[in-house]
Amino acid sequence: MRRTERVADIIREEIAQIVGYELEDPRLTMVTVTEVRLSRDKRDANIYVTVAGDEDEHKLALAALKRAAPYVRKQLGLSLNLPRTPELHFVRDRVEEDGERVDQLLNEIGREWESKGKDEGEA
Repeated sequence: MRRTERVADIIREEIAQIVGYELEDPRLTMVTVTEVRLSRDKRDANIYVTVAGDEDEHKLALAALKRAAPYVRKQLGLSLNLPRTPELHFVRDRVEEDGERVDQLLNEIGREWESKGKDEGEA
């Protein structure tokens, strides 16, 4: 694993701890930090998160994270001995949602194939 990936993984773990245990905002109770991607110069970090709940809960949680970003960054800097603590940008992780959509489409295709096969078998 490259150094940047190791650093990103350590940052992900630390931010998950900060969000999960230090922030007392009720909008953040169902937030999961899934991935961190550092820019090449390591000055910026996109923090990908999922939120259990509906669209409104996603929006509220992302707004709360954006507001808490300076605090999270400060805590991150205190916890990790990095030459420079990156700016944090919280982003909604849609991988799980996209995966559910793909599963749904595959199931629909499967049902269409089954019904097409039955129709041809009856003819």
